[in-house]
Amino acid sequence: MAKKKSVKRRTKRTSKTMSKSQGKAPGKRASPRAGGTALGGVSTQALAAELRRRERDIAKLETKREKLLDQVDQVDAEIGALRQALGGALPGGRSAGRTAGRRPGRPAAGKRFRNASNLADALHAVLRGKQMGVTEAAEAVQAAGYQTTAANFRVIVNQTLLKDKRIKKVSRGVYTAA
Repeated sequence: MAKKKSVKRRTKRTSKTMSKSQGKAPGKRASPRAGGTALGGVSTQALAAELRRRERDIAKLETKREKLLDQVDQVDAEIGALRQALGGALPGGRSAGRTAGRRPGRPAAGKRFRNASNLADALHAVLRGKQMGVTEAAEAVQAAGYQTTAANFRVIVNQTLLKDKRIKKVSRGVYTAA
C-alpha cells in the first residue's frame, strides 16, 4: 500500500515539473522562452493565409488613407478661400499660412545665432582657472558673448560639460577646465 502512495506522489511531481511547452494543447504556439521558436508550430498554409490577410488589411488602410487625404485637400481649399477673403493676413499682422519646411512653434528662419566659437570652446575658455556650477557656467558663457535662444540652455551646458574631455568634474555639479 505504501508503494501505491509513493507512485501517486511521483506522478504528481512529474506533472508539476513539466515544461510549459509540453503541456500546451496541439495547435498552440510554444513561447520562445520555453525553448521553441514562435513560428515552429505554424504550418506554411497558416503563414500564407496570415500574409494574405495582412495584404488585404494594407489595401483597406491605403483606401482609407486616400479618402482622408481627399478630405484634407477639401479643408485646405476652404482655408485658402477664407484666407484669400481676409486679404491674405491674419489678425495681429501674422502671415497667412505656415512657412514651408518649418514646424509650428519653431522660430522663423534666420533667427539662429552664429557664435564665434562652439559651446564647448566657450565653456573651456570661461572655466579656465575657475570652478563653477552648471548654472554659473551657463550664465558666464552668455555674459562672455555666447548667444542662444534655447529655453533649456542650462541642460545643454550640462551635457556639454559632461561630454567635453577638456573639462573635468571637481565634485558634484562643479566643473573646471583641465
